[in-house]
Amino acid sequence: MQPLSDTLLSVRGRIERIRKRKERIGEQNTKAVLIDPILAALGWDLEELNEVRREYKHKPQDNPVDYALFILRSPTLFVEAKDLDTDLDRKWVTQTLGYATVVGVEWCVLTNGDVYGLYNAHAPVSVDEKLFREVKVSDPSQDEYTLDTLSLLSKDKMGENVINVFWKAHFIDRHVKEALEDLVRSGDRRLVNVVRKKASRLMQVTPSEVKESLKRAEVQMEFPVITAARKPRREERAKIRKKRLRVQVMDLIRAGLISPPLELGREYKGVHLMATIQGDGSVIFDGEPYNSLSTAGGMARKSVIGAPPGRPYPQTNGWTFWKYRDTETGKLEEVNHLR
Repeated sequence: MQPLSDTLLSVRGRIERIRKRKERIGEQNTKAVLIDPILAALGWDLEELNEVRREYKHKPQDNPVDYALFILRSPTLFVEAKDLDTDLDRKWVTQTLGYATVVGVEWCVLTNGDVYGLYNAHAPVSVDEKLFREVKVSDPSQDEYTLDTLSLLSKDKMGENVINVFWKAHFIDRHVKEALEDLVRSGDRRLVNVVRKKASRLMQVTPSEVKESLKRAEVQMEFPVITAARKPRREERAKIRKKRLRVQVMDLIRAGLISPPLELGREYKGVHLMATIQGDGSVIFDGEPYNSLSTAGGMARKSVIGAPPGRPYPQTNGWTFWKYRDTETGKLEEVNHLR
């Protein structure tokens, strides 16, 4: 997220300079100098029509939307832009969400280059409740929240539908909060009975006493905002592992993460074992080339403990078996660290 972070700082500086000059720059300049850089930092190719269409019309007779962002040639996100410092009032929101609903686009952004409002057009609630998050680029106190929110609009995250995971949690939390607050305010009989049962362990209380106590209570329910830095769910972790398993030694060489020849080592049962990664991706152990880290690791273990019955060598995960010395930290790291 470093490019987006840098871009947000740059855009904030432009906003401050424009406002200091008390200048009205118009909608087109707002898009060019404030919105386009952020979309580009989010991974959208502004020069590729299969990804970004300006003044998009689903049908020739439609009113255009400023940006339509595409995933696999299907419109996925609408961005409606206004002049910097134009109030993003309800009529613009209603108009954009209404068009998105007709076209079948779920997510919309309404922005003036400073304020960004993210809306779920398909949510079965009132227009005001369709607002998922709102951030202000010019507000430094919102830095982390702004970065986390806008990152949900990146090409990669929109392609993986990450924003819907966060929306669902937000939507459920909001309604759970309202339900809990209503139970307390109304002195719901079921809640009163539960509280009375718990409280009676310490002293005898009547249902009416519990109800009166709940009326006096000032209850505030707050659910922390779920951020993109949260721990991945089980299925997401499996997806990450699956991608990692497809990475081979040659991929790391091509990416510049390994500069052959790279010496590998491992202390195993008191024996110091050594191997070398070659430029063609092979791994040399004891003078013999092997086509994978795992095979080389298995042969290295065999040289110490022998082979198990029915196997040519002990089954070994070479990515975690072999270690290399990081040139920056001087520490020994598993080759898996590079993957």
